[in-house]
Amino acid sequence: MRKAVADFAAAHRLGSEVCVGLSGGPDSLALTAAAVGAGLDVTALVVDHGLQPGSAQVARTAADAASALGARVEVLPVRVGRRGGLEAAARDARYAALDAARGDRPVLLGHTADDQAETVLLGLARGSGARSIAGMRVWKNPWGRPFLGVRRQQTLAACTELGLAAHHDPHNRDPRFTRVRLRSEVLPLLEDTLHGGVVEALCRTAAGVRADNDALDDWAARVLAECGRDDGLAIGPLLDAPPAIRTRVLRAWLLDNGATEPTHRVISAVADLLDATATADRTQIAVGGDPAVRRVVIRSGDTLTVRLTAR
Repeated sequence: MRKAVADFAAAHRLGSEVCVGLSGGPDSLALTAAAVGAGLDVTALVVDHGLQPGSAQVARTAADAASALGARVEVLPVRVGRRGGLEAAARDARYAALDAARGDRPVLLGHTADDQAETVLLGLARGSGARSIAGMRVWKNPWGRPFLGVRRQQTLAACTELGLAAHHDPHNRDPRFTRVRLRSEVLPLLEDTLHGGVVEALCRTAAGVRADNDALDDWAARVLAECGRDDGLAIGPLLDAPPAIRTRVLRAWLLDNGATEPTHRVISAVADLLDATATADRTQIAVGGDPAVRRVVIRSGDTLTVRLTAR
């Protein structure tokens, strides 16, 4: 694992100073040890979500373990909202805290191959499209995941070998969470039924889909540049584009114009506006906004535009 971190840092030219997102669990604790062992100047960022009794002590214990390994430490208490559900809200709070504390340093995260496989399965089950099936990126500035080729059992073994007492979050064993049931029930059943290799196969699938996505995104960026207008999005270049490119162009344009994360339903509705004969009963599509202002997409001649309307 030390080599995995060293190779990752060299491949992505990270420099010597990095942060590690440390929960105190075996994955992030093994990552902290590996990063220090690889000769990096490590600051462990310990996020205390405050969601369980004793969370401050768990954070302190993780901080002490990182200090003993030779890392600097910052403990980051956060307040978790409820938007999007507990898991999503905790993730949003965690990433915001890590981003605020990192300065200009990259942040290494302890996601493993098992986490990647779970992400791909969730994307498949929810029909979330190729972007979800592609899973997590190894590197997307400032977030790095050196352990996406490492199995969870390896991080557990590393902690045992190093005498590190890892924290095991009760939420990671709570069957109320879909990901927990995938981890404890679905993946073991698939491994047994298909005689092993499922995690590795799902990770290969993610890598292949991600490469395809990158190529399609580059194509869509070129089409979007052709469609650009000061007053909106020109429809003409989209009419000859394949559906996969058209969808990507519309998604990127909506995000650029302040839409909240556009769903498949919203993008499909906006795509319907491209057909001039189909717009009689739907002249505008709501694409998000805030409590005071509502954003809608309308078609005007051969152009799509975003307008703001008061709620």
